[in-house]
Amino acid sequence: MPLDLAWLRSQLGARRIDWHPVIGSTMTEAARLAALGCESGTIVCADAQTAGQGRLGRKWHSEPDSGLYISIVLRHALSAQTLPVATLALGLATAEAILKTTDIACDLRWPNDVLIGSKKCAGILTQLEGSAMIAGIGVNVNHAQFPKELRELATSLRIASGRVHSREKILVELVASIHAFCNLLETEGREPILRMFSAASSFVHGRRVRVDLGDSILSGTTAGLNDAGFLLLEGDQGERNVIIAGGVRPCS
Repeated sequence: MPLDLAWLRSQLGARRIDWHPVIGSTMTEAARLAALGCESGTIVCADAQTAGQGRLGRKWHSEPDSGLYISIVLRHALSAQTLPVATLALGLATAEAILKTTDIACDLRWPNDVLIGSKKCAGILTQLEGSAMIAGIGVNVNHAQFPKELRELATSLRIASGRVHSREKILVELVASIHAFCNLLETEGREPILRMFSAASSFVHGRRVRVDLGDSILSGTTAGLNDAGFLLLEGDQGERNVIIAGGVRPCS
């Protein structure tokens, strides 16, 4: 069923919530509102997207009335150089909100995937619009199944737990977690976020992975994060690589 907007607004106070039954992409609309000067914390959400955006130009599967498809305009004192670590902070916030509302513990795959076991249940996309950061978050909440091409890659909170979950309660907790982690990044810098992400992710240290760079594939063992939030990879030939962007997958 559609989101209970009356209840959401009762929990989130005066925060602006723009809800759409169907939209191309919440990211596009949130960027438009940010350019017009909307307040920090403005939420754009939809019950379905026809052109949901994922990282590296991929599409996000947005089944109607089943997931959380939201973009939040954030006006924290964060620079473009902080954006990679902000993405990690949003991953931590998403995993925390899921755990608090469903008791499901998630893994984090650098830089922007939230996993249950080996399958993705949520993803994060960040971009700057002037002085604002747009945080796009998609969570597979009550999907009962996925298209054939995604069944080995994706899961939902419902599939993982065997029960239906409140999208509204997850969203309220997610807003609180995003606020806490972004404030931490703003006031204490990158180090606490890097430390917490490293502790929460099975992919940051000592994991054999393949990294799809688009025009090539690197294989090696992960060796932590650098100060900018990029992944370090010890290559099979002994070289150290700094992974700025790419699809990270475990070696079979």
